[in-house]
Amino acid sequence: MSVETTARSLTLWFWLAIVLSLLAWVMAGYPWGLCVIAALPLLAPLGGLRYGRRRTYAWATLFAVPYLAFALTELLVNPAARWAASLTLLLVFGWFCTMILFLRASRVHRE
Repeated sequence: MSVETTARSLTLWFWLAIVLSLLAWVMAGYPWGLCVIAALPLLAPLGGLRYGRRRTYAWATLFAVPYLAFALTELLVNPAARWAASLTLLLVFGWFCTMILFLRASRVHRE
């Protein structure tokens, strides 16, 4: 299995784990509707991630930043949600890193 294929499959697994972790914020005391609304924007890059489109991977790295900021903020200021925030923070950071890995592994070498 190539690095590109491994990074692509890991990206999809991290994507799924992030969606599930955002829905798990219900257990930290957030309303169900807010958790669903937070997870809905993650559907935007799913098609491109699934088919390995480099442009989608490029803009999806920027797409991960608000989720990183939210998880980091909640980790620092909300003691009741620290477990959910730390889980989400680790998953989003892993998602970000695997997208970068895919972009580096799939680039065209021109000489």
